[in-house]
Amino acid sequence: MLYLIFQNAFLDWITNPPGTMIFVFLLALATALISALLTRWLVDTEEINRKQKQIKAHEEEKQKIIDLAEIDPERYRKARKRWERKNAMLKQTQQRMALQRMKPTCITFIPMIIIFAIMNMIFGGKRIALSPMHANDVPLIGMIISADAFWINFTAWYFLCSLGINTLVQRILKLQSQASGGMGGMFAGQKAKALEFPDV
Repeated sequence: MLYLIFQNAFLDWITNPPGTMIFVFLLALATALISALLTRWLVDTEEINRKQKQIKAHEEEKQKIIDLAEIDPERYRKARKRWERKNAMLKQTQQRMALQRMKPTCITFIPMIIIFAIMNMIFGGKRIALSPMHANDVPLIGMIISADAFWINFTAWYFLCSLGINTLVQRILKLQSQASGGMGGMFAGQKAKALEFPDV
């Protein structure tokens, strides 16, 4: 009897706000923890971080070599050849790193698709969390994320929770590399890749 009462109370709690909001948040947290623990187990994160620092330093060196073109053309040509040889090796390293990082995803992908499909069937179209703005006003995806007026649906709330939690869990478990230096480092890396060597 007590089991039925608690079972009904739990089902009622997870299918109505704010229980749904907390339940989906906990689901996103559990997913992030499983993914992070698998990454720690299957991927040599220290080695990947070390290689990322090498790649970042290599990309930053490109600008210094380009600056040599006008000052010392002979040194520029030698430095450019060395950089290009090292660049070919680092491209192979980046491919191996990408394969390493895919290991946890290969294990969790199918189970997560199944869990997500089941959760979407249970919560599909239901009010999950309040939004600070009218969900329908969000360009392009408003109709997809909206449950009703200021409410967002399961997919939108799960995605928002995952974005924040994944980063936090990876930082706590020291899985996220600091080599990129955040958004600034990312844009700096893209800028370095976009630079072209002048013909001297």
